[in-house]
Amino acid sequence: MMKTRIIYIVALLMASIQLLDAQSDVSFKTICKKQVSVGEQFQVSYELNGDGKDFKSPNFTNFEIIGGPFTSTSSSVQIINGSVSRTNTQTFSFHLRAIKEGVFTIPSASITVDRKKITSEPCEINVTASATSSGNYSNNTSNSTNNNNKKEVFLKATPNKKKVYQGEQILLTYNIYYTIPISQLSVSKSPSYSGFWTKDISDNDGSLQQSSTIIDGQPYNVATIKEMVLFPQKAGELTIEPLELSCLAQIRQQRQRTNTYDPFEDFFGDVLGTSYTNVRKEIKSQPITIEVLPLPTANKPNSFNGAVGQFTFTSKIDKNELKVNEAFTLTLTVSGKGNIELLELPKPILPPDFEVYDPKISTTVKNNALGIYGSKKAEYIIIPRVSGDFTLDDIEFSYFNPSLKKYETLKSDIHAIQVQKGESSTSSAIYTPGQADIKYLGSDIRHINVNDNDLNITGVNFFMSTTYIIIIAGMIVIFVVVLVIYKKVNKFNKNQALVKNKQATKVAKKRLNNAHKYMISNEQNSFYEEFSQALWGYISDKLNIVRSQLSMDSVREIMLSKEVSEDIVNEFVELLNNCEYARFAPGDANKKMDELYQKGIELITKAEKHLK
Repeated sequence: MMKTRIIYIVALLMASIQLLDAQSDVSFKTICKKQVSVGEQFQVSYELNGDGKDFKSPNFTNFEIIGGPFTSTSSSVQIINGSVSRTNTQTFSFHLRAIKEGVFTIPSASITVDRKKITSEPCEINVTASATSSGNYSNNTSNSTNNNNKKEVFLKATPNKKKVYQGEQILLTYNIYYTIPISQLSVSKSPSYSGFWTKDISDNDGSLQQSSTIIDGQPYNVATIKEMVLFPQKAGELTIEPLELSCLAQIRQQRQRTNTYDPFEDFFGDVLGTSYTNVRKEIKSQPITIEVLPLPTANKPNSFNGAVGQFTFTSKIDKNELKVNEAFTLTLTVSGKGNIELLELPKPILPPDFEVYDPKISTTVKNNALGIYGSKKAEYIIIPRVSGDFTLDDIEFSYFNPSLKKYETLKSDIHAIQVQKGESSTSSAIYTPGQADIKYLGSDIRHINVNDNDLNITGVNFFMSTTYIIIIAGMIVIFVVVLVIYKKVNKFNKNQALVKNKQATKVAKKRLNNAHKYMISNEQNSFYEEFSQALWGYISDKLNIVRSQLSMDSVREIMLSKEVSEDIVNEFVELLNNCEYARFAPGDANKKMDELYQKGIELITKAEKHLK
């Protein structure tokens, strides 16, 4: 009995010694491929045959980290002829992608075992050229379609044309291609679109319309995330900067199998052996160069005012028979495809005795797969001040047709107006050149006839009486006042630039008030449209520059030449850029609109002090 106990104790001691020896023999090794190609995904693992903590990964410079570290553990116990051996294994894995050619060394990883820090051996990897393309691989989307098929997700910008005339519209579409689930899509950096007037025509309901395509045999899901219409404002080569996005990609990973036999795991195989991890990915489109041709100078009509596209032009009046001092409306309408919002409508040609008020301008713009189209309308209220038969001459509207590569001129209809005398009871005091010097058309005083008449003096002599002198003096004063007012009004109306300059702030603040109403009702598209029009309209009116000729560069240059502080100029340009960015960027929509609105009010107030 005693002998048996001794043998048992000795066996246990030997097993313990063997177990301690096994645990003391700790190794920390690196497992990696020695050669990969550009764009290839591969795995680097660090395996510890023991229990460790405080794992520190190396710096994976020159490689893109797809995911990791992914940790797995396994253990096994073996008893052979009374010998007990136990093995614990920890594995730390990284999924990487090679991004450029060369020979690169991944440094050592480290881990702490029994308060002792141990390191793995470094790993040298030879990265060769991709089998499908040459040149360096980049995290950016390249111009080669073959490079794209190595990516799970990439962004591509596609213009419908790369060679256009100045002012001709370009439809720019941003599509995201992906083979893995993505979420939390957001804009990291929006292009400035320098040299272009832009309009975002994206469907901003927050949903992505998906389709599918195949690129070099690789199936992709495709979603249009942004659509822009661009109008180049100057000739030459213009570059569209990349759009940068951030998204959360769900990467599929293979779970590390344990070394122990598990019939449950073996039965279900890959179903339970697959796991997913979320990886933040930064992607961006490729830069695009647009060749912009200058508008030809040959055969350029005098009536051309910057319109580029295909248009129709009409004019109409609501009545052609009326009385003196009765108003009628003349409506001028340009419709078609092109830079509708930028074009300026022609001015009507009116008889000298017709009074006209500033027009009411309204613009209707829609978009389709080919770009934007719509109409721009000007409604003039006109009041004839004398009777007679008049003719409203035809009005010319000229535009450049990029499809035909030539200028085209349209003419409005000629309108005949018959103005009859109005009733004296409804008339007022009027000065009219070419008529009798003074007319009082009220019920008390009639037209003064200056012709010689035979008058018989009866009773008191009225000539040179006090009453006579007062009436004559009053008539002279009225004449002078009316004449001065007439000349000032006529001079003011002739100087349209001055009128626009004086009313710029008023018009801009009115538009901002309209934008504020849209903000309150959460009409985002209408808010950004009205806000953008307020800023561009203010600059156009204040600087006396046709809208079609405005660009970020020209605004900056002219404002600086008028000694506007560079800080204010930069704020203006930044605000215009932020307006385009905010309408697409995620986040609190109401907060973004309120911030833009407050900044717009503040900035226009600042600019008004410098732009007199």
